[in-house]
Amino acid sequence: MIRQYSGISPKGDLLLIQRLCEKLKGRSFLHVNSTREGGGVAEILHRMIPLLTDLGINARWDVIEGDAAFYDFTKKTHNALQGNREKFTKKMWEHYYEVNRKNSRKIDLRADAVLMHDPQPAPLIDFRPRSRKSVWLWRCHIDVSNPMASVWTNLKKYVVKYDAAIFSVSKFAKSLPLDEFIVTPSIDPLSDKNRELTEREINEVGRRFNIPRDRSIILQVSRFDRFKDPIGVINAYKIVKKYNDCILILVGSPATDDPEGEAILNEVKEYAGNDPDIHILMLPPDSHKEINALQRMSDVILQKSIKEGFGLTVSEAMWKEKPVIGGGVGGIPLQIVHGVTGFIVYSVEGAAFRIRQYLNNPDMARRMGQNGKEYVRKNFLLTRQIRDYLSLWYSTMHRGKNVIEL
Repeated sequence: MIRQYSGISPKGDLLLIQRLCEKLKGRSFLHVNSTREGGGVAEILHRMIPLLTDLGINARWDVIEGDAAFYDFTKKTHNALQGNREKFTKKMWEHYYEVNRKNSRKIDLRADAVLMHDPQPAPLIDFRPRSRKSVWLWRCHIDVSNPMASVWTNLKKYVVKYDAAIFSVSKFAKSLPLDEFIVTPSIDPLSDKNRELTEREINEVGRRFNIPRDRSIILQVSRFDRFKDPIGVINAYKIVKKYNDCILILVGSPATDDPEGEAILNEVKEYAGNDPDIHILMLPPDSHKEINALQRMSDVILQKSIKEGFGLTVSEAMWKEKPVIGGGVGGIPLQIVHGVTGFIVYSVEGAAFRIRQYLNNPDMARRMGQNGKEYVRKNFLLTRQIRDYLSLWYSTMHRGKNVIEL
């Protein structure tokens, strides 16, 4: 399987992956997160685990399970870690821990390397098997640069027990008494969401969703979440609509660990009103080909977040050579080199201005789209993330030793 990336991914990444797998072959690597469907983490793991297995690593992926109270709590935790003020009780924190304790009996935590994704399974470190020497890593995918202090304090008491912590952006990293690493997320260029599509495949999706192809298309793909600012996207579209004949598509998918999604979807629909040129689509989490086609038929793609962990939809759009506009938050500025691979904006008016700039200057839009694809090739493909995870595992396992032999 890894050979399929030859000629697509940088050669150096593929060579280093091969050498690392020679050293780690036969060892076990466990990932744990909170959902198999919806969101960037699940998408990455769906593609990464088979590749790791093909490379000789005994890779597996388990999902922590909880009740409605657990997911309500972890959503509040997510929001609070990104700066929202939320109310918490001691009972809520106790229930959070109890759900993890129950999951520790269901999930086989015996592995040479264990990577826990985000706050949901963080307390599982308390149930780390002592019968074997292993590396435990905590991976934070969200923006914790300015968290609600009490929430970070409660979470930190679990995080400090890990061997290392991984963040997506350097400014998210916290002061911790353990090794910290920066590993940016990635996209898989061979997945249904990112592979090349024929014009027939693209047109079929357009017909299925009644998307007119005779006008400019503005698109945002993201969960229906206030931090993604879908209302702001609609307002930017309304400004552009006064000057350019265009339509807006807002696309999202449900996630089992996000109880707020349906309510926010309804808010967006109500705000859009009866505008026939605003298309709001809630698609199943596995609608990868459909999202690929919608991105490829679009003229401008936004990720106008006001808070963001990373925002992989930006790299997805850039891989398809599309002109992109993103909010200047989280990992979006790592992907968009302003004025080179896209535009960073901080307001509705700024987003509208950049949309019109793209629509009125197709040569510039095409040039920046081409720049964007090459930038993603060098920095945000799945093979680079696999390289980083394996390097991190190997270096942590040999902490304090000379590992130049690699």
